[in-house]
Amino acid sequence: MSSDRRYQFAKSSRRSLFQPFFFLVADQLHSFSDIRWTSNADTVAGGHSCGHQENKLDKCTSLDIDINGNIIVADFNNHRIVEWAPGATRGQIIAGGNGRGNKLNQLNQPSDVIVDKEKTSLLICDYGNRRVVRWARRKGEELLMMIENIDCCRLTMDGRGFLYVTDVKKDEVRSYRLEGNYYETIYTVVAGGHGRGSAFHQLQIPTNIFVDGEQTVYVSDKGNNRVMKWKIGAEQGIVVAGGKGMGNDLEHLNHPRGLFVDVKGTVYIADYKNHRVMRWRTNSHGTVIVGGDGSGHQAHQLNGPMSLSVDRHNNLYVVDCFNHRVQRFSVTGKFGLVTDNETSPTDTTCLSTYFIHC
Repeated sequence: MSSDRRYQFAKSSRRSLFQPFFFLVADQLHSFSDIRWTSNADTVAGGHSCGHQENKLDKCTSLDIDINGNIIVADFNNHRIVEWAPGATRGQIIAGGNGRGNKLNQLNQPSDVIVDKEKTSLLICDYGNRRVVRWARRKGEELLMMIENIDCCRLTMDGRGFLYVTDVKKDEVRSYRLEGNYYETIYTVVAGGHGRGSAFHQLQIPTNIFVDGEQTVYVSDKGNNRVMKWKIGAEQGIVVAGGKGMGNDLEHLNHPRGLFVDVKGTVYIADYKNHRVMRWRTNSHGTVIVGGDGSGHQAHQLNGPMSLSVDRHNNLYVVDCFNHRVQRFSVTGKFGLVTDNETSPTDTTCLSTYFIHC
């Protein structure tokens, strides 16, 4: 399942681009099966209704965390990437922010971002421009086009530096690698790629992805309300969560998005339209670990969770898309209970903007 399409790019250091600090792979994640997180969260980015000001976000879709604990957020409707330092009350624009467009200093609905290990650049799914770009975090370095003509939704990397990207129009997950001294990329379809559908060898609007230490790909198959596991070289996937249609009980998912997997194979899923985060140990049913109290803007509620991450202290981060904020749920017992924080105000001008396909 490979393509002979090649993309050539300018010379650069392989290490600086393809060793991000905090892309999640299973051999880096111990088991979270016995961990409990607080029901109330702290807001660590946004949370002041939607807007373009420095203290606001507008339908954030993804996050990454760098080595200094800075939270890097894909601010979808503001066409920018924003960095929030620990404890900051406002963010700093580090990519885009020059209006919606396709110029080298612009983004168009960025849907995902990951940070390289040495903090020199970002990799961004520039969804509205149908491209993946490298954006330098150092001033004076220009944007570098990585992949063009792809309906990219999410991206991640494995421990070998291979880049994985979902194409939501072709319903497939692609793997890209480097060859030689130039960015000469050959992609391989590692999940889906057999047309849109619900069979085990098909996907329907794949969104978030996770790759473990054995190069097994886990993908949120949003349109089929399931999470699929594709072993390396497999022609079809295995359902590891959901797959029983749309629903809101413990056996069902409703448009799953963000996910990660621990060393025991336990899957953690942002159950987008059920406004909750779930833990699935087997495919029989899941358990709710945060949210699940209906759509809302209180400290214990979510409204369209889109992406998940954990930090080195095992705190759980949730991109709370339609509350325009990032929520941090601390580990119960080890770090103490989190008291109710100030709730995010409801802004009716933000609620009906448009549906985020990716």
